[in-house]
Amino acid sequence: MDSVSKERFLIAGSNLSGVEITRGVKHVDARGSFTEMYCDEWGLCIRPSQWSVVESEARVLRGMHLHKRHDEYFSVISGHACVGLYDIRPDSPTFAQSCLIDLPDTERIFVSFPRGIIHGWYFFERTFHLQAVSESYVDYHKDDNIRCSWADPKLNIAWPDLDPIVSELASDAGSVDQCRAVMDRD
Repeated sequence: MDSVSKERFLIAGSNLSGVEITRGVKHVDARGSFTEMYCDEWGLCIRPSQWSVVESEARVLRGMHLHKRHDEYFSVISGHACVGLYDIRPDSPTFAQSCLIDLPDTERIFVSFPRGIIHGWYFFERTFHLQAVSESYVDYHKDDNIRCSWADPKLNIAWPDLDPIVSELASDAGSVDQCRAVMDRD
């Protein structure tokens, strides 16, 4: 892992507490290259339980999601994406702040973030990304997969597309205030 200037990849918003933006060190020789994607010794917020490769078409926005019990890790393999984050953790020094992080495939940038951060991904072009979670999908429950409208103005995320392709679930998602009420009730 290489230290990276968070500001270099931050399109808009603030550096959120607990969010790590790191760069993999690419080792190149005549055969090609090798880059470590994750290592326990890096001390990130996540201990992955499951890894997945996800393919998204151009102009797709996946999210927004909120999890109370698991952390996430995200990296673009090929293509170009950005990650939108909103801190809903009341005890966080960056509570109610947001950011948008650029993830081009020209660099191996990894974003990890803890539970309690509303998150979503936008894809500028057909993109493959690697995603890890600290709780396997078979263990997900409805109370830990809370949805929020990507267009809620309270998120203050300057998405690059005002009419992205979203799922039906994303179209019907609630507000930031509804997410906060779910978090507060438990």
